[in-house]
Amino acid sequence: MRVTVEVDGDGVARVEMCRGHGNAIDLAMARALLDAARECERTGARAVLLTGQGRHFCVGGDLKEFAALSGDRLVAHLTEVTDALHGALRILAGLDAPLVTAVQGSAAGAGLGLAAAADLCFAASDAGFTAAYTGIGYSPDAGVSWSLPRLVGPRRAMDLLLTNRRIPAAEALDMGLVSRIVAPERLYEEAAEAASALARGATGAYGATRRLVAGALSAGFGEHLDAEARQLAAAAVSDEGREGVAAFLAKRRPDFTHAPVP
Repeated sequence: MRVTVEVDGDGVARVEMCRGHGNAIDLAMARALLDAARECERTGARAVLLTGQGRHFCVGGDLKEFAALSGDRLVAHLTEVTDALHGALRILAGLDAPLVTAVQGSAAGAGLGLAAAADLCFAASDAGFTAAYTGIGYSPDAGVSWSLPRLVGPRRAMDLLLTNRRIPAAEALDMGLVSRIVAPERLYEEAAEAASALARGATGAYGATRRLVAGALSAGFGEHLDAEARQLAAAAVSDEGREGVAAFLAKRRPDFTHAPVP
C-alpha cells in the first residue's frame, strides 16, 4: 500500500505516503493519492494532515519508471500520472478542510508541489526543498509553477525553477515557502497538533478563506472586494457564524464542531 488514510475522532484525515524509495511518485502512488483525496472528501474531513513515511517526505516522480518507457508510451504514462496527481490536488484544494503538511528530508519535484499546496507547511530543521525539474530536462507539474510564484514571488520562483538549488529549511521559512520550522523529533507531533486545532475550528470559514486567498492574485481589486462581501454575508448567517458571535458575546469558547444555533 502506497498511501494510507485514517480519519481520527477530531475529524483529521491523516494521509501518509508510505511507498519507500523516498516516496517517489509512480502511477500507482499517484492513483493512491487521488483515492486518498477522494476519501478526505467523502468522509467530510475537517482538516487534512499529509505526511511521508521514512527519511524523505517525497523525492518527486519515479524516474526509473519513466525511463523504462519512451515515445508515445511515455507520453501516455506521464499523462496518466499527472491526471491522477493533479486530480488529488484539485480535490484537496477544493475542500473546506485546511491542508497541513509535515516535511522531513527532501521535498523535490512533485514533493515540492505537495508541500507548497498546504495551508500550513511544517518543516523539520534539516529538511530541504528543490524544484529539480529542469535539471533532468522536464518542466514542472504538481502545481509548482502556480504555487511557487504566489509563495515566494516570481523572481525567486524562477531562480528555484531554473537553478534547482537545494533550499534549506531556514531559507525556505524566510522566503515564505514553509510556515514553521521544528526539531525533527517534534515534526509529526506539532503538525498533528495544528491539524487537530484546525479541525475544531470554523470549517466553513476556513473554506471561504482558502477560496478567497487562492483567487486573490487573479482577480481585480473591486472584483475581490465583491467576493469578500459575498463570503462574509454567507458566513454571518451560517450556524458557524452565529455560534461564533454568540460565544464571543457570552465570553465562552465557541463550539464549531456542533455549531448550535442560539
